[in-house]
Amino acid sequence: MAATIASNLVAGEHLTGGAGDVRRNINPATGEPISDAPLSNTDAAERAVQAARSSYADWAATPVGDRVQPLFKYKQILESNIDSLAALIVAEHGKTTAEAIGSVRRGIDCIEFAAGAPALMMGRTLPQIAVSSSFCRTEDEGGVGIDSSVDRVPVGVCVGITPFNFPVMVPMWMWPMAVACGNTFVLKPSEKDPLSSIRATEMAHDAGIPKGVLNLVQGGPDVVNHLIKHDEVNAVSFVGSTGAGEYIYKTAAAHGKRVQCMCGAKNHSIIMPDANQGAAIEGVTGSAFGNTGQRCLAGSVVVCVGDSGDWLVPGLVEAAKKIKVAAGDTPGCGMGPLQDMESKDRVLGAIEKGVAEGATLALDGREHEMPSQGCFVGPTIFDHAKPGMYVVDEEIFGPVLTVVRADSLDHAVEMVNQSRYGNMSVIFTDSGNAARRFKSTVSAGMLGINVGVPAPMAAFPFSGWNQSFFGDLHANGEDGVRFFTRSKVTVARWL
Repeated sequence: MAATIASNLVAGEHLTGGAGDVRRNINPATGEPISDAPLSNTDAAERAVQAARSSYADWAATPVGDRVQPLFKYKQILESNIDSLAALIVAEHGKTTAEAIGSVRRGIDCIEFAAGAPALMMGRTLPQIAVSSSFCRTEDEGGVGIDSSVDRVPVGVCVGITPFNFPVMVPMWMWPMAVACGNTFVLKPSEKDPLSSIRATEMAHDAGIPKGVLNLVQGGPDVVNHLIKHDEVNAVSFVGSTGAGEYIYKTAAAHGKRVQCMCGAKNHSIIMPDANQGAAIEGVTGSAFGNTGQRCLAGSVVVCVGDSGDWLVPGLVEAAKKIKVAAGDTPGCGMGPLQDMESKDRVLGAIEKGVAEGATLALDGREHEMPSQGCFVGPTIFDHAKPGMYVVDEEIFGPVLTVVRADSLDHAVEMVNQSRYGNMSVIFTDSGNAARRFKSTVSAGMLGINVGVPAPMAAFPFSGWNQSFFGDLHANGEDGVRFFTRSKVTVARWL
């Protein structure tokens, strides 16, 4: 099977070729070649920035009601083609079909929210905020009234750098709101699974998004550096690892860009003794092993309070054993492969570290029934782990769940807050008092109460804390509107 060359989409044209290295990508379920992604074509990146810059003035001057019309059409196109787009995601990423369809639908939520830009961009006005008496002709005329207003205006050329784990959904956190607000956009998708991002961008052009308003370029570090340092780029949005995010934040900010970087995580779920046992087992299992653990909201550490571990761990083991691990389009599949062989090797290495450090291997994913070819690792559960162990502290980004024990809720929260990350945390309890104490003391930006994956809907910000986020304004919700606009304040008086 020949690999498809991952093209650039610049001003509506497919561009291929160029000097530099190429990454060969495989179907993670079969090992067969699926795409070749160029890594170093900075010429295409430069052309994309110039196309976005050339399109900016006309697009920013387009009435906002006209700017959002293509988004309504785009939503319809996506819904009509969701099965074919999901199949492409399954083939190059490895998600199950249900996960792929769900991720596209969450992206559609973002498009629906961005289509509300005519209301979301509204400014504020306060007449007669002050009085100036300097220009009064007579004492009877009184002071001259001063009015003030603030408008939300576009930022300029925006860049989005997106990860492999959600190749369609995460770009939709960024560019629909950016272009609805009057900006132009350059998308740099992951080099690991570029084809679905290309197809989604083609569909956006079919919906009427002007060609230079939305551009897509392939690439690795050379292209990223070109974009985040470019004099004509005004804002950078990133989702990916903490190491890359910290570098992009510091570098782009030093070059005068507005920057938001959503980064890595080590998310904790606290299980209280009074928790609904079925809900806790189901919620933790789905959180830990959904998307094969390859998401920044994966619940990868469970803190069992008191004797809750006595029923939780056996329940988790039984539930995980029942997960069918196979190619994502296999009927009844509950978990697909990891994205590539490098990911498989990393996860296998993490399992070996957990064993070496003395954690109890309650379920060994290496022995799970699964295809012998491809990038498969089965669901894995460690018990009686301790803070300081690799499997407790480090993001593995795979189907590895680690259980630690705590004497009390305060002890559990202390363990959660020791993590350098702060993306999300969850508690399962029937106690309103415990839930309230958890909510007020845990250091994480997204919380779940009896919810395994508290992923915010598009109207709310994706609100990571600590080293899970670098920046001031998050993606989505009101933060997203503010990130892709800036304030213009007018103070006026008429004499």
